[in-house]
Amino acid sequence: MPNIVVVGTQWGDEGKGKIVDLLTAQAQVVVRYQGGNNAGHTLVVGQEKFIFHLIPSGILHDGTLCLIGNGVVLDPEVLLAEIDRLQSRGIAVGPENLRISERTQVIMPYHRRLDVAREEARGVGRIGTTGRGIGPCYEDKAARRGIRMADLVNPEILRAKVWEVLPEKNFLLEKWLGAEPFRPEDILEPYQEMGQRLKALLANVSVLLNNAARDGQNILFEGAQGTHLDIDHGTYPFVTSSNPVAGGASIGTGLGPRQLHHILGIVKAYTTRVGGGPFPTECLDEVGTHLQKEGMEFGSTTGRPRRCGWLDLVVLKEAVRLNGLTGLAITKLDVLTTLNPVKICVAYEVDGTRRDSMPATLAELERCRPVFEELPGWQADLRGVRRFADLPAATQNYLRRVEELAGVPIQIISVGPEREETVIIQNPFQG
Repeated sequence: MPNIVVVGTQWGDEGKGKIVDLLTAQAQVVVRYQGGNNAGHTLVVGQEKFIFHLIPSGILHDGTLCLIGNGVVLDPEVLLAEIDRLQSRGIAVGPENLRISERTQVIMPYHRRLDVAREEARGVGRIGTTGRGIGPCYEDKAARRGIRMADLVNPEILRAKVWEVLPEKNFLLEKWLGAEPFRPEDILEPYQEMGQRLKALLANVSVLLNNAARDGQNILFEGAQGTHLDIDHGTYPFVTSSNPVAGGASIGTGLGPRQLHHILGIVKAYTTRVGGGPFPTECLDEVGTHLQKEGMEFGSTTGRPRRCGWLDLVVLKEAVRLNGLTGLAITKLDVLTTLNPVKICVAYEVDGTRRDSMPATLAELERCRPVFEELPGWQADLRGVRRFADLPAATQNYLRRVEELAGVPIQIISVGPEREETVIIQNPFQG
């Protein structure tokens, strides 16, 4: 049976949560492979709205096993609050449908405080971090001084590790950044308690996934953020601290790359990004206002308004190459309704030279000017459409042009926020 990696092709916020939720009906296992609670997946199911930060959105489907992989950095306080909210709405969450890798790194309170204090110290040079402690936690992981879930549930090991790292963290907070330090006892008691609450959910996720693959179960891999926030391949330093690209699915879960059969790239019908960093197609006019308003472009994690602009095929083609995409899912197509013409950025011009790929340096990327191709817009409401043939001719032409430029077939089209507001051209699990 095929396994599918769902990956964002832009700067995150592409609508991955809805697509994962849609495909989960055919998956027995859904696994989150990187990032932390700096991401938010919003789902609309009937009249109910759900926002997920750590738990895979497959939790809404009975009989689906949701896994949190070793590539994730996990804030136990946020996870427990998310579990409590779901349970209060009648959704069962326990060892039978949610397991966490013992190797998952834990976000500690000093990570959050360092994150916020550093961002404030940068002033006008701020990166736009969410302040959730994601970067500092990944730093400790790379420096081999992180605390993992297996440590969190062992009071003796947790105590020893906190006492070991806290002097350095307090020195940075107090002496360098002018922030409040921590006392060990302020951390140990609540974190030991949270560890005991989460202990039953721990498992060897690599073993669970390999067993599922051996048994022919469908596995769906869910990433956070997007390709161009990748720590290696994104618009550095305006990136996240992990690898959202499809290759991260293997590293972040312990399932070998030969088991990643299909890579589905999620692309918004326009482009958005949150925080700082270059954005060649950004619209600082009425078009940008329309996209922000009609697309409800406000972060589900931070509430920050997203910057909006026309679809950037340079960005998309970069994602096609970096991820090895086998299919595309277009989201928020309905938001483009009433705009005329609609534009696609097909290349950049920098210092009088045409560029078909993204430059590596920020200085060069900031000088890039989009080369647009214009297509006729459409007026018809798309939200009731369920077949490609029933879309307006102008909409079909727009999608065919995107497909042609990207070199990857469009398999799914989202024409509204609700689960059923979707056009399925080809089911990735059957392709």
